[in-house]
Amino acid sequence: MALARNRRGSSEFNYWPGFVDALSTLVLAIVFLLSIFLVVQFYLSQEVTGKDKALEQLTAKLAQLNDLLSLEKLGKLNLDEQLSQMRAGLSAAESERDRIKGLYDGLSGAGSDAAGRNTELNKALDSEKQLSARALAQVEVLNQQISALRRQLAALEEALEASEKRDKESQGRIVDLGQRLNVALAQRVQELSRYRSEFFGRLRAILGNRPDIRVVGDRFVFQSEVFFDVGQAALLPEGRAELDKVASALIELDKQIPAEIAWVMRVDGHTDSRPILNSPLFKSNWELSSARAISVVQYLISLGVPAQRLVAAGFAENQPLDTAQTEEAYKRNRRIELKLTER
Repeated sequence: MALARNRRGSSEFNYWPGFVDALSTLVLAIVFLLSIFLVVQFYLSQEVTGKDKALEQLTAKLAQLNDLLSLEKLGKLNLDEQLSQMRAGLSAAESERDRIKGLYDGLSGAGSDAAGRNTELNKALDSEKQLSARALAQVEVLNQQISALRRQLAALEEALEASEKRDKESQGRIVDLGQRLNVALAQRVQELSRYRSEFFGRLRAILGNRPDIRVVGDRFVFQSEVFFDVGQAALLPEGRAELDKVASALIELDKQIPAEIAWVMRVDGHTDSRPILNSPLFKSNWELSSARAISVVQYLISLGVPAQRLVAAGFAENQPLDTAQTEEAYKRNRRIELKLTER
């Protein structure tokens, strides 16, 4: 039986050493985490302490500035009080002097018995005169300072008045120049409007009454099909022929308009609202409309139209003439517009 118990006891597994190892590892991990926490807490406390010190220094500087301001205000009040006291003392001294002088005048006929009294009164009077003289000297100094301040104030007022006068004169000149400029601009606009009317009239006569070319307000409108194939920006032969007529009219117009009038011919490209799909050349209507306007401008330049008189602009589908979703509306919105305007 004893042998059987020994065998049974040797076959049981001892879990306790493994449990102790796990518990030790856990304790070490907790101690390590606590150490990291303490180090982080230390650095954070150092940072907060540094900011608190900086804040305290700024607060101390602010307090010093406030103290200096209070001292300046107090000094000014003290000077005002001293001036008031000196003036009051001067008034009192003058009153006392007058009183003593009156007594002296009243006692002057009293005879020899009043000689001693007269001497004392004279001494008192001299003393009062000395005090009055010192007070008067201080008042004179203060009066001189006040006079200097008044002269400075008068000089500043004169300078301000002169500045206001110059400002009024400048404002008057600016208004006059603005009126002249408005008149000149109005004249330039009228001249440009006259040349625009002559140019459009000549262009209308040259191009004829075609249904795909029309005048809308101050613009000549060409349907895109006159110049380009659908989705393309290369000029067609028919479009080049029409632009030849436009270029000759522009060259002649450039000779007639005075050089001081800053005019340009703006070429605007417009598309319909349908997006471009699967085009290897253009990713959007913006690119297509701009490319078409640039093609027209480059061709006009090649015909001799001065480049500084031309502007190319693309508007994509954002300024339609017809908002309907029909083929006819799409056709109207696909256009090239020529506009004679100021630069």
